[in-house]
Amino acid sequence: MSRYMLSRLLTLLTLAFAFSGLEAQAQESSSRLKVGHYLDWEFVQNPQLSPDATQLVYVREWIDKVNDRHASEVWIMDADGGRNRFLLEGGSPAWSPDGTRVAFVKQGEPQGAQIFVRWMDAEGAVSQVTRLTESPSSIQWSPDGNWLAFNVLDEAPMDPAWQIEMPQRPEGADWTASPRIVEKLNYRRDGSGWSPVGSRHIYVVSASGGTARRVTNGNFDHGSPQWMPDGQSILFSGLRVEDAEYQYRESALYSVDVASGAIQQITNRRGSETSPLPSPDGSLIAYQGDEFTTDTYTEREMYVMNANGSGSRVIAREMGGIGNVRWTADGRGLYFTASMKGTSNLWFVPLNGEPQSVTEGNHMLSTTDIADNGSAVGIRTSYYEPGSLVTYSLQNPSEIRVLKGTNEAVLSQVELGEVEEIWYKSVDGLDIQGWINKPPGFDSSKKYPLILRIHGGPHSMYNSGFDFKNQDHAANDYVVLYTNPRGSSGYGSEFGNAINYAYPSMDYDDLMVGVDSLIARGYIDERNLFVYGGSGGGVLTSWIVGHTDRFTAAVAKAPVTNWMSFVGTTDGASWYFDFEKHFWEDPSEHLQRSPLMYVGNVTTPTMLMTGERDLRTPMEQTEQYYRALKLRQIPTAMVRLTDGWHSRSRPPTNFIRVQLLLRNWFDRYKVAGDPVTDGGLGAGSK
Repeated sequence: MSRYMLSRLLTLLTLAFAFSGLEAQAQESSSRLKVGHYLDWEFVQNPQLSPDATQLVYVREWIDKVNDRHASEVWIMDADGGRNRFLLEGGSPAWSPDGTRVAFVKQGEPQGAQIFVRWMDAEGAVSQVTRLTESPSSIQWSPDGNWLAFNVLDEAPMDPAWQIEMPQRPEGADWTASPRIVEKLNYRRDGSGWSPVGSRHIYVVSASGGTARRVTNGNFDHGSPQWMPDGQSILFSGLRVEDAEYQYRESALYSVDVASGAIQQITNRRGSETSPLPSPDGSLIAYQGDEFTTDTYTEREMYVMNANGSGSRVIAREMGGIGNVRWTADGRGLYFTASMKGTSNLWFVPLNGEPQSVTEGNHMLSTTDIADNGSAVGIRTSYYEPGSLVTYSLQNPSEIRVLKGTNEAVLSQVELGEVEEIWYKSVDGLDIQGWINKPPGFDSSKKYPLILRIHGGPHSMYNSGFDFKNQDHAANDYVVLYTNPRGSSGYGSEFGNAINYAYPSMDYDDLMVGVDSLIARGYIDERNLFVYGGSGGGVLTSWIVGHTDRFTAAVAKAPVTNWMSFVGTTDGASWYFDFEKHFWEDPSEHLQRSPLMYVGNVTTPTMLMTGERDLRTPMEQTEQYYRALKLRQIPTAMVRLTDGWHSRSRPPTNFIRVQLLLRNWFDRYKVAGDPVTDGGLGAGSK
């Protein structure tokens, strides 16, 4: 072989190796989850079995990329997963007791949301059964299938005492609109804005259509309707007393006679009672509640009482978050979903005995319906499963079968990061649960930047479900630590109440010990520690940077920074009671717990991010902290999310912007270079 040919061959081999390396890098990069994949994300919700358990309806939701919104429609499939197909446009589907019809809600005449009924025969005729001026909610069929009960807000007329006589308006004059006059204690709600003046009532309407009739009365709010098995009366939760808005943590159970409108109060103790559910024969009523307490947090208990309100007793307590409660067909007990210690499963409690787990697994399983034959359906999510519609039998609950998965097209093309559950001891020996989301292709011999992510609430719970945000961060080579510090729900009332009149406090220590425990594993780059959280997580983030300088950069999303101004500007008055004294009696606790009071200690570059329309943690909380940081010339920025309420995930493009802007901020201050050989020095180092 000539020297020229040998040289050409070596060149070609070199190029081949180079291109193969580039191709491998490109494949590695393209095989990771990207935030843009969220635009193709879909969700399944609320599967409901037909009465004969042969079919089920469910809500299918996706991202409408053009109109920047979540869109949904109702689908139907056979109970074995066959013949999955579109059924109708709308939401809130509910089978009639005989399975011949499905009630649902969609836009109708004369305006807004209305109730419709679709016949489930071959013809599939659809009828609009209401013509309301306000949107209905909480639809429920009567036991005989002839009526539909629902809630509607009845707006109250303007108080004539406020009527004033304005001068005659000149022809063609463009005067400013009349003022809004507010007299309610709670007058705004995040996500909707100004609360209409009026009361929430229960109505019934014929399932074949007609004029809706109000069955409750008075200037009171009435909860979701629940028919008694004889169809003669409806149960609901509420508080039918004067000045009910001033009654903190108070509600009772009532019964209204559908024909006469006569209302009877069933429970009378001080405290909260909600979610009444009669037994199949109507002799008993199950409900949730708790005795009055000033504790910040208490886990709701499940009760059973006689239909007349006598003989009330607790049958389940300290079960975390309770939901989807359902009586057995024979009335011998109740099934319910319990969310505890990062998982969610189905439980059964007999009328006389202790609660027993039915399903087990490291997942979030929400069982939404159970047929009389023992067939169950629900939604399951786990570390690598975004949300699947599943079914199982109560006779064999360990065999859970997927009927409809989601996002398979995206997941088949990407490699997700490994998720690991951890437990560690905090400073006082308290056990704390958390999780680590590692980057794809994780190598424990390497050093990775860390993101500490903090949940809101503060009484909420990170869990074993799929988390797009964490996987997106991990796909960008961050290790993500997310934990449930004291105050979180799902670990018992004592754990959740550990921050009573002390938030923030030792929850900060729980988080710092979690970071220390991860650093001790040897794969965290200590020069690149980042922290962020939203709402309650924003509180702790702004608290953290005022109490330590260990983090390279921070992002506080929708934080509370000044408790004294927050209690009067948030969308509910209940936060006034989270302090031992009102601030006009003694402001010291409000000030001691306010991150703003420690802003003079902050050296960490801290970005703040809040929705322009946020009424839960209003923008003024962000503005106070931002201006103080700016005055002190600490690196900061204030991101005001357009069209955003308290949730930073809606509309969908805000979800994407938040992820990208958050990492944009972290990347600005990330310390470059090898953490070992460079001795901690590099571009962007402090």
